[in-house]
Amino acid sequence: MTETVRRLFGGNPRQVQAAALPWRIAGSGNAIQIMLITSRGTGRWVLPKGWPEGAETLAKAAMREAREEAGISGIPSDDEIGRFYYHKTDGTGVEWPCEVAVVPLEVTEELRKWPERKQRTRQWFSPQEAAAAVNEPDLGELLIEFAHNPRKIAA
Repeated sequence: MTETVRRLFGGNPRQVQAAALPWRIAGSGNAIQIMLITSRGTGRWVLPKGWPEGAETLAKAAMREAREEAGISGIPSDDEIGRFYYHKTDGTGVEWPCEVAVVPLEVTEELRKWPERKQRTRQWFSPQEAAAAVNEPDLGELLIEFAHNPRKIAA
């Protein structure tokens, strides 16, 4: 819904989140793997994501969320590779339309302990498995597109 239409007919404003797309090269075949985590509420597979805090850039917010939610750190891309959309339901049942900027993060470290380790599961997937595991078709397409040439896209 465009902002003009939303203002005319009501509805909550779109919230922009930053998501880390954690990736690595694995095995002797140089296969790309993508890490997904489970959401706290529904247990579905998602990327680490959240709202930027203060004057954080999207890349900094994505790095922080990856550390807090998945216990990983790495080298973020300077730019997002695309966006996807979903509706987030808050504790009162109100739906918020969210736009999510996806920032590649080449994982260099997996921590054994991290803030949300008891609330989430993290797992590495092939790009095709990751695309099939997420509920958002736009995100699935971004994952497949990214996997064709991650270093070029993430540069």
